[in-house]
Amino acid sequence: MDDILLEVHDIKKHFPITRGFFKRVVGQVKAVDGVSFAIQAGETFSLVGESGCGKTTIGNLIVRALRPSGGEILFRHNGRMVDLAGLSERELKARGIRRAMQMIFQDPFSSLNPRMRVLDVVGEPLIVNQVATGKALEERVSQLLRQVGLKPHYLKRYPHAFSGGQRQRIGLARALALNPRLIVADEPVSALDVSIQAQILNLLQDLQEAFQLTYLFISHDLSVVEHISDRVAVMYVGKIVELAETEALFRQPRHPYSEALLSAVPRSDPEVKKERILLAGEVADPANPPSGCAFHPRCPYTIERCVAEEPVLREMEPGRFVSCHRTQEIRLTGVQEPVRMMA
Repeated sequence: MDDILLEVHDIKKHFPITRGFFKRVVGQVKAVDGVSFAIQAGETFSLVGESGCGKTTIGNLIVRALRPSGGEILFRHNGRMVDLAGLSERELKARGIRRAMQMIFQDPFSSLNPRMRVLDVVGEPLIVNQVATGKALEERVSQLLRQVGLKPHYLKRYPHAFSGGQRQRIGLARALALNPRLIVADEPVSALDVSIQAQILNLLQDLQEAFQLTYLFISHDLSVVEHISDRVAVMYVGKIVELAETEALFRQPRHPYSEALLSAVPRSDPEVKKERILLAGEVADPANPPSGCAFHPRCPYTIERCVAEEPVLREMEPGRFVSCHRTQEIRLTGVQEPVRMMA
């Protein structure tokens, strides 16, 4: 389909476990284990789940900060789909694919070099890719700062002079420098105050409309995800367990893990009472996952089939994918009211 910008097929990332003097491989940590999805141009697609579920690893695989262990990463570039999984670092740069994909990092304090001025931080991609130097570089960086809501005279300042929200705006300016088509945003607001979170999220949406950007948004905060996403994929232990449009997922989840996550979403109305679902046990070990469904040791709806047979991600209805044996038997509860971010 011509409107698909990124398509991921059965992507895997396994990290070897070694022991002994000779570093003998004794096992694999399956950080990402057979994930597939597609992102349309101009949409915001979110990955959510607990820490360690593999969502950040997927982001790193897509921008090729990590090389996948298997699968395909198809990116539309110059009118055709290119498999990024098999390209070398030199090929990625030579074809201009590096310029078409950028990343926004979680921590605005550690993602900026404290010894570099704003001009150097934002202008570095332009210099490396031989886009601009000298006076043209200053003009371009000044323009980028204005687009993210900062004043051009901040050019000569160092990162320590800025607040967390301002630093994340600088990170946004850096990501926009090369006019990318896809931005991977890895927990871009989790380190910020709630009021600042809303400002950055609104800025992301404004920039998306102005520059026809496509976002892969990674987060564990479902209130943030509902505010910005078109579609959501819920991950558990390296796999997607549910994928749906945002409104449908929040209204009525179809996987028990999604239901548990949604039960923790705070309510805007203090009169609305809902019991939070507290899952028993610990998150499964990706180096030694349980048999059958990886979620079955913590799932309140487990039956014998869940222990013995691993479910596959199936399309239950148009655009709705679920990996659960009992999805058609059980009725789960979602969020009955819209989640509102602070303005």
